[in-house]
Parts: sequence; C-alpha cells; structure tokens
Amino acid sequence: MTNYAIPLWDTPTIPVVDGDPFPVHRIFCVGRNYAAHAREMGHDPDREPPFFFAKPANAVVLNRTTVPYPDETSDMHPEIEMVVALKEGGYRIPESAALDKIYGYCVGLDMTRRDMQSGFKEMGRPWEMAKGFDRSAPMSEIHTAASVGHLSAGAVTLGVNGEVRQSGNVNQLIWNVEETISYLSGLIELYPGDLIMTGTPSGVSAVVKGDHLVGHVDGLTDLDITIG
Repeated sequence: MTNYAIPLWDTPTIPVVDGDPFPVHRIFCVGRNYAAHAREMGHDPDREPPFFFAKPANAVVLNRTTVPYPDETSDMHPEIEMVVALKEGGYRIPESAALDKIYGYCVGLDMTRRDMQSGFKEMGRPWEMAKGFDRSAPMSEIHTAASVGHLSAGAVTLGVNGEVRQSGNVNQLIWNVEETISYLSGLIELYPGDLIMTGTPSGVSAVVKGDHLVGHVDGLTDLDITIG
C-alpha cells in the first residue's frame, strides 16, 4: 500500500444506468459548437477550429439535487449539452477510430458565471473561474453506447420552470463527436474517464434561486436540478 503526504481524495463518479459508477478523470468543454449560439454570443460560426476549456472533475453534481447559486455572480447561465464519456484514450486519434473510444453519453449543464466571464474577456484575461467553479457541471446518469448506440441526432433542450429556453439538435453540431475527439486528441493525450461536453444550442439566459431546470437529450435520462 502506498503512503501519501496527505489523505487521498475520493474520485468523482457518475452513476451508470444498469452499470457500475463511471470515474471522472477530466472534463473538457467545446466552445461555440452550435452556429446559432455562436451568433448570439457575437461570433462568426463559419467553422473556425474548435476551442476548448476545462472544468475540474469535482465540479460534477449528480442528478436530482439542489445546486447552490454560486458566489461572485449575479448572472449565472446554464448551458445544456450532450456529454461524451470516454472508456479509452489516445493521442492523435483518427476520426475513424473516435467512436470506439466512447463508453457512453449523458446530459450535462455547463454552469457559467456570465458577468464574470464578460469582465475577464474585456480585460483579455483567462475566464476559467467563470466556468470551472465548484458544482459547475451537473450531470445525469450515463447510458452506455452499447445500450443506446452513438448519438448523431436528437433533440437537445433545456426547460426552466416548465418553459423551453434552449432547443437544438445533436445533428447541428459544427464539429461532430468524431471530429471533436480527433481534434482534441491532437492537442493533448486523452485518457479513460475523460468527459467531453460537446457544446450548447442557442437560447442561453440567466437563472435565479428557486428555478427548476430540466435538461434533455433524446435517448438519455433527463437532468433534473433545482437552483438553491
């Protein structure tokens, strides 16, 4: 048994439908991967190379819980996303082999302190703290690719208090799942346990304490949280 200078922390995990929990290694997010969302954020979606940011693994929040409204913001935006969970990694993975690396899929929210992000952008500073804060990655249960197949189409929606705020389709991704895995693996080596949040459709807007959020991707378990 290996001794460590401090006690080891628990590995964050996500429940798997009819399976053992999935251990989370890292969380990567694709920015502006739906054309309509890119436009609403003031950018040209003309298939510019994808860019990525990260959240810590312990930002994961499990389904059907209350997520505290974070400090240092008065403008928090949830962004609904289909999430890819990897069972294998690699460096410079070809698109033709990308789907073989996938363990399964779930529904996720990229919680964003939008006012903080905007301020950092104006100053030309990194905006990691606007995206990678505590409890900023609520996730539904994972469905294995063996059970649901590989999701290349299907509705992606976010409802807030029963009203649809965001609506899109997986087939509207500017960079599809295979392309995203291949491109990201050319920047860094990917590992088992990595999650990739694939981007959000248009309609992002602020939520407040007490709001009830339901995130949906066709074929997957809904993500159901309340802002506390």
